[in-house]
Amino acid sequence: MKHLMDMGKFIDYKQDLKIEDKTFQKLMFLYSIAIKEMETKIEILKDEFKILHDYELINHVISRIKEPQSIVNKMQKRNLELTYQNMVENVNDIAGIRIICPLKKDVFSVKDVLQKMSNIQILKEKDYITYPKKSGYSSYHLIVEVPINLSQMDIYVKVEIQIRTMAMDFWASLEHKAKYKPMLGEISQKESKEWVNCAKMIHKLENKMLQLY
Repeated sequence: MKHLMDMGKFIDYKQDLKIEDKTFQKLMFLYSIAIKEMETKIEILKDEFKILHDYELINHVISRIKEPQSIVNKMQKRNLELTYQNMVENVNDIAGIRIICPLKKDVFSVKDVLQKMSNIQILKEKDYITYPKKSGYSSYHLIVEVPINLSQMDIYVKVEIQIRTMAMDFWASLEHKAKYKPMLGEISQKESKEWVNCAKMIHKLENKMLQLY
């Protein structure tokens, strides 16, 4: 099985990244296929637990391809030269999937199943649930390589997977809007502390709900 950088026959990775050209479109096409492949695997897992085990392991799934300008902005922020090679090798969240689970224990169950899948490769893991970020953010992150089947070759493409509970997702969505939406203005240090306190309350509530469940 080849990797995305082995597509040199079809893509010139050395050329400068330009979001309007054909090379960029080709790469976005490959990332979109990887999203579909991973979505299918997750939907099968969701249905398996619901039908065979009578348990809702996954509440819902969200997927997205990173906006072209966001890719460029991220590379510039990291002082990366704007080439396709740098984009493929260093930007791991171009294809992204978010898995929303009812309970915290479900997050780790999904993570364990994904780790055991023989046809995907785990590149990186970050456990922000056991060890939340200073901001209060909680989620389990995986960078995986997903096999996609083309007419002339099979290749692995990177996908970022975030697994979190409904409560964690509720907090993260609002916190992101508060911090990164320009029309709301920059939040104060006091407000930041309040967001952290809310995250801690959600963490305690989730543990209590898990005990009750």
